[in-house]
Formats: sequence, structure tokens, C-alpha cells
Amino acid sequence: MAAIYRFFHPCVLAVHPDYKDLECFIKSLSARFLRGEGVVIHKGRNELRKMECGGRTYVVKSFHQPNLINRFIYGIFRASKAKRSYLYAKRFLEMGVGTPQPVAWMDERSGLSFNRSYYVSCLSTCPYIYSDLFERQIDYSEEVLRAIGRTTAILHENGYAHKDYGRGNILFQKQADGTIKIEIVDLNRMHIGHVSMKAGCKNFERLPASPQMHRYMAEEYAKIRGFDVEKCCELMAAYRSKQTGKIDDLY
Repeated sequence: MAAIYRFFHPCVLAVHPDYKDLECFIKSLSARFLRGEGVVIHKGRNELRKMECGGRTYVVKSFHQPNLINRFIYGIFRASKAKRSYLYAKRFLEMGVGTPQPVAWMDERSGLSFNRSYYVSCLSTCPYIYSDLFERQIDYSEEVLRAIGRTTAILHENGYAHKDYGRGNILFQKQADGTIKIEIVDLNRMHIGHVSMKAGCKNFERLPASPQMHRYMAEEYAKIRGFDVEKCCELMAAYRSKQTGKIDDLY
């Protein structure tokens, strides 16, 4: 029955209840991208654009069209990257982990073949990403690193590990009350299941860090997960040292 439904519904979408008035906008995304609307944030295999609607700014991610085999896998059996991004974002917010508010996802199909998918979220208010800890003068960097350690621990305790936990996918800002806001983005690839201490520390390996930076993150991470701080520091540094093309020494 699901396959029959997909065959006769070339456009499948879900819109967050708080943003139902955006349904027509969501359905028009393919045409808007073809017309070049919005401001391009990133363009590679996937494309991100800022788009305006109703006086508010949203971020729309257009996922690239998969190869022929995966077009049928996504068309029939597997949830699209856009749908996964939306569902993971909702789950993150439920567990108290920051991510831009999810708005909608949409899949486009041709019969049982998958074409493209789009994920829409609100625009984050965070002005910085992890890389800015090296490229700017951030006088509260210790607080940021500790917040990242806590946030990552919460994710792992809930059985989630981001598979692309890199320097561009962790956003942060210091709020008016002095607390640090952390938001995680690019959520379509996620490990779900038990996260051991070794697997958890390995999850930090794509983040450039000095020994002191590792210690700040490890102290908070270990505290929440009940692990040994020294062992976490050792593991984080060891896994990071094995990364090819790492740029730690440049900073």
C-alpha cells in the first residue's frame, strides 16, 4: 500500500503544526530554486539558501539527487535525508539539545523513483561556529567548550551520535543571561543506539583542539556520563591525532 501511495503522490511533505501557513511556500521550493530565489549560503553536493516568506527568514536545504539505485531505495524503502533531518531535529529539541527549529520536509518523486528532497528550518540566531574559536577572539571559549562537552554527552546518553560532527556543524552564542547556547546542524546522518565511552570520545575526532580544549570538553562530558576524565582526555586526543589532513597545527 505504501508503494502505491508514493506512486500516485509525487510530492510528499510534512509541515510542523506551528508553520502550517507555509505549506504553499514549501510546495513551491523546487520552482523557487530553479528561479534562483534566495541567498546561497553553501553550494556543493547539497545547496543551502536563505529564503524569505511572510516577513521571516528560513534556511532551505536542497539535497542532491541520488544515483539511480538509491533513487529507488529512497523512493520505496528508506526515509529521505530531508525527512530524517526533520525528525532528528524534533528529537534533539525534545531531549534539550539545541538545533534550529524544524519547519518542514518535502520529497519529490516520479512514480516510485525518488528525485529530490528539501528540508526547511528557521534561521539560527547563533553568530559563530566551532572554527571561530580559532579564527576570532572569543573571550568565553572555555565556556563554549564546556557547553559542547555537556551537549554531546546528552546526545550520547540518549543514544544519538552525529556522524558529521565537524567544525562547521556546531553553532554557538553567548546569551544575555550569560549562558552559552549551542546548536547542532546538518542532522541527516546519525548513529542511533548505545554510545560507549570509546565511541563517544571518537565522536569528537573531527574537532580541532589543543590539549586544554580537550580537557574542558572531556571534564563536562565525563561528568554527565559518569566516565573517568583522564581516560576521556586521552581517548579524545588519540582519536584526533589519527585524523588525516587535520589543521590543528595551523592555529
